[in-house]
Amino acid sequence: MTGLPDDPAALQAALDSHDYLADDGLATSAWLACSLNRPLLCEGPPGVGKTALAGALAAVLDGDLIRLQCYEGLDAGQALHEWDFPRQVLHLRALEAEGRADAESDVYQRRFLLARPILQALERSTPQRRAVLLIDEIDRADDEFEALLLEVLSEWAVTVPELGRIAAEIPPVVILTSNRTRNLHDALTRRCLYHWFSLPGAERERSVLHRHVPEAAAALTESVVQSVSRLRGLDLVKTPGIAESIDWLRALVRLGADELDEVTAHMTLGAVIKERDDLLVVAEAGPLTGGAPPRSRR
Repeated sequence: MTGLPDDPAALQAALDSHDYLADDGLATSAWLACSLNRPLLCEGPPGVGKTALAGALAAVLDGDLIRLQCYEGLDAGQALHEWDFPRQVLHLRALEAEGRADAESDVYQRRFLLARPILQALERSTPQRRAVLLIDEIDRADDEFEALLLEVLSEWAVTVPELGRIAAEIPPVVILTSNRTRNLHDALTRRCLYHWFSLPGAERERSVLHRHVPEAAAALTESVVQSVSRLRGLDLVKTPGIAESIDWLRALVRLGADELDEVTAHMTLGAVIKERDDLLVVAEAGPLTGGAPPRSRR
């Protein structure tokens, strides 16, 4: 398949060249999803690289990245397509002025159909340049939206009642992400391959931080790795992910820090802790840098 590396190891190396560090399991899941034309459902806590995977795959495949951000109440008009009503009205009036008897049927043409992310991905995915469709935070959408996806994920097509069936020349790569705020229905998950994203260990987090913030001093990077590990041991509402670690390290570098002391850690804590209740837990837990581990309330 054009643009897809020959095997999971080659895809892992290609992702690495675009600054995305995938382990063997993720590289295998992503490669199979691309080669078998199956969606990949990525679940795990926020900030662990689920969304970034789609961008990295688009870069590897040299295809368009098309993102659909899910939310409660999302419907076909925002996700699939809708008619451009103002243009249809203007066209209809012009035809009526010309005395056309078939004016009403003439307004249902493809040029009056507004393609939303899912239809865009189907139409823009070609063997030469395969699109990547990111359906982000599918767990935030309603059950009804999951039903809308079934035709797309089963047949790689959408049906417009007034226009007919629009099918993809080649299926796009589809990445669905979920933070598990609710369980997804079996009808959807059965159509997907699955990968669980865990919080990274110290060695992997160190590698990711070095890749994304190479200008940071080694001692500062190590301090952030250890301090974030301590934070993850607390009973927090929102446990910091790798994205927060990167933000924290970048903030410290911007401040000119070469190492992380207790005062600097607490002054910059807003880069990694995003809940007031969590700030109170951290304040009660003890030192973040060096010394004994902070006291968890678990």
